[in-house]
Amino acid sequence: MTRIPLFASLFALALTVSGTGRAEVARADEILIGTGSTAGVYYPAGRAICRLVNRYVEGARCRAQPTAGSAFNLSNVSGGSLDFGLAQSDLQYDAVNHTGAFQFVDIPFSNLRAMFSLHAEPFTVVARSDSGIRSFDDLKGKRVNIGNPGSGQRATMEVVMAAKGWTKGDFLLAEELPASQQSLALCHNRVQAMVYTVGHPDASIAQVTKLCDAVLVDVRGSVIDKLLADNPYYAPATIPGGMYAGNPDDVRTFGVKATVVTSADVPVGLVYAVVAAVFDHLDQLHKMHPAFAGLEARKMAREGLSAPLHEGAARYFKEKGLR
Repeated sequence: MTRIPLFASLFALALTVSGTGRAEVARADEILIGTGSTAGVYYPAGRAICRLVNRYVEGARCRAQPTAGSAFNLSNVSGGSLDFGLAQSDLQYDAVNHTGAFQFVDIPFSNLRAMFSLHAEPFTVVARSDSGIRSFDDLKGKRVNIGNPGSGQRATMEVVMAAKGWTKGDFLLAEELPASQQSLALCHNRVQAMVYTVGHPDASIAQVTKLCDAVLVDVRGSVIDKLLADNPYYAPATIPGGMYAGNPDDVRTFGVKATVVTSADVPVGLVYAVVAAVFDHLDQLHKMHPAFAGLEARKMAREGLSAPLHEGAARYFKEKGLR
């Protein structure tokens, strides 16, 4: 097995190395990763990371915590309540630069650090077939779940709404359900459409398209083109046709990257060990969720990292020639 060296301590973390070549961690506290709704990909992503850490860092006790999403994770990683967190690359940028959703947040975020990126996350609009919604602009005047405050889907939706000059008053109903509840609300016709910034394939979208005759909607046009041109952490994205029942055609939208973030206060050795556990066993990560199948080490070490890189991650990437 791969040896994962630890260089420092966190909460009285001490190191020995066993004869198996696995790093051993003696600590009273568990490593906590903030994820997102259990209906999305962040939760299985956090669990996958913890599985690798627990397997290859002897003595580590890593736990994936369901949370409200990206904004929550960034605030709590910066504040020290979480060791690591999953966050969209655009919100990572906004937190560090105090822009967008974080413009008026009274948290400095100067200690926020990037570790690596994971899968792409297209901004996805799903609508009932009987709603008449065939494009993003058709959402005006309809019942739409815009996402719960603190979630990545809500933050991205607010960016798009601002770019279009919309407010919540432009919808017949602007629902604020978390991702775990929105599919059921769509099936029961409580809302006619929902938005989700998520990796694909996603189980909740698969369920709603199979059971409730729902369709995915393009998000494109001149306003979106300008949004992409002005913000380098966004990129065009395509959701392949045939991935979901009743949706045979490609859907064109834009998206961000899922990233793993930490704090400068988390020791170099611990971050190095977590990064090594993931990157040294990337073949295992590929099998833990369909969204991870195409992950490439070099892209994970370079793309979507809009906060300063943590020294522990930088050290690993330099040793492996990834940066």
